[in-house]
Amino acid sequence: MDEITDFDALRRAMAENSERPEGPARNARAEQLLVEAERLNVPLAVIEALGHQLKVYNYSSEKDRMFVPFARLLRMWDERPEDFDEYEAHSLHWVFKWVSAGMLDQPHIPLASVEKWLGEMEHRYRLAGHSERAVRSAEFSVAAHVGDLPRAERAYAAWLAADRDRMADCHACELHGQGAWQVERGRDEEALRLWGPVLEGEYSCAHEPHTVLASSLVPLLRLGRVDEARAHHLRGFRLVRPMESMRGAYADHVEFCALTGNEARGLELLAERPAYFTDTGHPRSRLDFLAVVALLMDRLSALGLGGQGVPGPAGRSWSARELGAHARAQALELAARFDGRNGTSHIGDRARARMAQEPLVERLPLGVRRARQAPVTAPAAAEAAGRTELPGQPDLPALIAEARRLAETLRPGALEAWAAVARAAEGTELEPRARAEVADHEAMARGPEGLALFERAAGLYAEAGDPGEALAARARGAHVRALTGEVDAALAAVAGPYDEVLALYAEGATGVRQTASVVMSRARILMRRVHEEVPEAGGPARDALGARGQRAGGREVLAEAERAVREVLALVEGRTGDDVRTAARSAEARAMLAELAGRSGQEPEAVRLLRRAAAEYVAAGLPWYAVEHEVGAASLAHRLGDPAGAERALRSALEHGGPYVEPAGRAQLNLQLAELIGGRGEAGEAAEHALEAAHWADEAGESATLGAWARHQLGGLLLRQGRYAEAAEVLESALPDLSEETHGDGAVVQALWWLGDCLGELGEHREAAERRLRAADIARQWPEQQDHATLAHLAAESLSNAGLLEEADRAYARAGELWRGLGNPVFLVRSIRARAWLALRGEAGERGARELMADAVHACEEALHGAAGPADRDRLVAELGNTHSQFGDLLARLAAEAAEAAEGAGTAEGSGTAEGAGREALEAALTQLDRAAELFGTLGAEGLHSRTGAELAAGRLEAGLGRPAAAAARARGVLAAYEDADAADGTVRARRAEAERLLRAARPGA
Repeated sequence: MDEITDFDALRRAMAENSERPEGPARNARAEQLLVEAERLNVPLAVIEALGHQLKVYNYSSEKDRMFVPFARLLRMWDERPEDFDEYEAHSLHWVFKWVSAGMLDQPHIPLASVEKWLGEMEHRYRLAGHSERAVRSAEFSVAAHVGDLPRAERAYAAWLAADRDRMADCHACELHGQGAWQVERGRDEEALRLWGPVLEGEYSCAHEPHTVLASSLVPLLRLGRVDEARAHHLRGFRLVRPMESMRGAYADHVEFCALTGNEARGLELLAERPAYFTDTGHPRSRLDFLAVVALLMDRLSALGLGGQGVPGPAGRSWSARELGAHARAQALELAARFDGRNGTSHIGDRARARMAQEPLVERLPLGVRRARQAPVTAPAAAEAAGRTELPGQPDLPALIAEARRLAETLRPGALEAWAAVARAAEGTELEPRARAEVADHEAMARGPEGLALFERAAGLYAEAGDPGEALAARARGAHVRALTGEVDAALAAVAGPYDEVLALYAEGATGVRQTASVVMSRARILMRRVHEEVPEAGGPARDALGARGQRAGGREVLAEAERAVREVLALVEGRTGDDVRTAARSAEARAMLAELAGRSGQEPEAVRLLRRAAAEYVAAGLPWYAVEHEVGAASLAHRLGDPAGAERALRSALEHGGPYVEPAGRAQLNLQLAELIGGRGEAGEAAEHALEAAHWADEAGESATLGAWARHQLGGLLLRQGRYAEAAEVLESALPDLSEETHGDGAVVQALWWLGDCLGELGEHREAAERRLRAADIARQWPEQQDHATLAHLAAESLSNAGLLEEADRAYARAGELWRGLGNPVFLVRSIRARAWLALRGEAGERGARELMADAVHACEEALHGAAGPADRDRLVAELGNTHSQFGDLLARLAAEAAEAAEGAGTAEGSGTAEGAGREALEAALTQLDRAAELFGTLGAEGLHSRTGAELAAGRLEAGLGRPAAAAARARGVLAAYEDADAADGTVRARRAEAERLLRAARPGA
């Protein structure tokens, strides 16, 4: 750390400290600098150091410490105002507002003292000639704080009526306060209208739009504008996260999580800021924070997670229930202190109301990764499918009736319902039919381990007088055996039931349903043999086996399976009626035919059959069964080059699957739709599906795999919409889970690339460079080096924008070598030009900049000699013209610097030397611009705007060299070039206007 030996060094040190992150370390450094200032024995140095200390205290968790330096400053002003320069005098009056608000937020300071201070502020502002706008704003804050509604309304009106002057808060802060009052009065729409200019970027400051974004969250939720609320959370939290002084805004984001089903994210936010539980320097924001902690813990307890471990004050472990009680008690104790000071119950009433809020949205996916919670508030699939809950403890007959209803209608939950019957029937002798159904469904639930139970069920069905269902149970057992790989044994096992059931059906001794069940089991077993013996169309064996892709034996396997499937259709068609089970057989058979068509290479027919199968399931009231077939149709449509058909099928799958599809399936469906819709340019809707995919992947416990891929896609889609802060938050959430092993190194590079683009747009250039360099390092290993070169070039841009000149020069040099190796002269030239501009800002200076720009000209001329054709030549001519134009701009800048040096020279000799150097640079710049205009002129209409731009720049140089006639001639030439041009063209209008200005300036006497 440099020693402070003079006032300039002190100012540099304070400027550096101002750039450090908010917090105790910055505050401690400000205290050291005050000591250093006092050693200089310069009154203004002490004043500036006190002002710096006051500022860093105000923007930290130690706001209560700003009163001491302010009191000292005020005393110095009263004793020797002449020691203050104009800026420090302004600053002293400015921070009156900070101190006024700071007193209000400290419950140990009596209200009478606050009111006295308000009067002091009004008096001093009046003496200084300031408007009363800031005073009335401060008075409004006092009245609103204590709940004095009439006084608050009067002060609010007076605040808005008073003239704005230098002491008024910035527009952004004023609008935040005005909107917050509208929210307090229940006028959410009006608040959002007032906040609009801040949210849209028209007004901003050190803490805006940070606080407006946070304050807007609950009003947006109340108005049902949930997409905006999500965006404001992602964008706003990114701004608030690094700022220690913004505990109140941070609390708003925790509250948002508690009210939108994002309790897990709320816990993550608490874990990031453990000091917020205990920092006492700003009691008001601590009250706000503790109130929303209590709210969040109450939500977790309501979800059955009261015993879950949660982040809390350091020194012990906390459960949600314990932390909730602690936070509530602390918040109410703080509120009581404020109310005791204020003589009202206003603060306590607001805190209790905040802690008592109910969720405003059941589920609002955010797109960022979150830990999975145990209980899920969404209804279970079985309940959504129509399962009814019986009140109290249902008796056994009611349980049996409910289980039969679910089984007869093929509802999800039938297996669980029969399991419940089995548990309730322990110690009770059921009649044979019920025992058969219990055994049958237990066998289905147990899969291969339940084979013996199918035989037991068959015996019980026979005992109950239903031989057809007995045969169906045996056939189901045979199918399960086929699933274990014993296809031949399964076919042998089903042969007997098949022959017997057909005989029974012919005699009228059993019905269509039982017969169809056996025939379908046989068809399923034969389809199993197809799976094992016939390769899929388009699979690795297809090319080797010919267009149809099957051996003769394979064709026979397909034919036998098809005969069995058509037998099912022949049996059930026209006989389904209201029987859901029979209708399902027909739909399943269509789907089997679709698969057979697909394996035979008849993919369009397969798509048609799959869609018909799905339609039959839907018509039968079984839409969840349609999902698999719609997904299959989508896959085939995509393979056939029919993205519209694939999209229709996926939309139907989502519509029909609804809550019945498992979370992982919903994630997959949404992700496929996102990719399809994004592929046709609809980034907005695609992002909605990617967001849903990320949510359901988290619900499925696949955050690190499927969820990371969904977030990767979502980040890219948000970037395409220009939603940079949201995209950055999502991509940063995805990157820890994206891995080269699971997702591929291309996905990792792309995510880093996108994130670098976002950070660059947000002005976070150092961070953007870091991401781009990481991506370039991975791409370095790829055989194709185009991406490596592009990323190195982009990283160099970011490093330059971050002011890291040496690092940027190295990165541009690296990119240039890569462009050279790729045979890309255009970007090689651009990298050299960029280095020339960097040299001008760095140690290489004028000489290095000139040499590099000359190298860029040479590289472009060399490439032009080897141009491959007319298009390549024109491209290189345009690049050479741009290079000469930039060379001219660079030389003109050197001339301007020489002119400044001439003005500042202390002697006539020095002035003349600098002036001569400046004139020489102008002449050289003019030569470059003439060459640029000449080159652009060879491109005809394509180079017109570039040529006229160079001519106008040259005209300005002519004027600077004292040649008005030459300048006017160039201006007239530009006007002539656009004589017949389209006046609606913005560039045409701009060029004409600039030429007219140049022409006027060149006239004698102008």
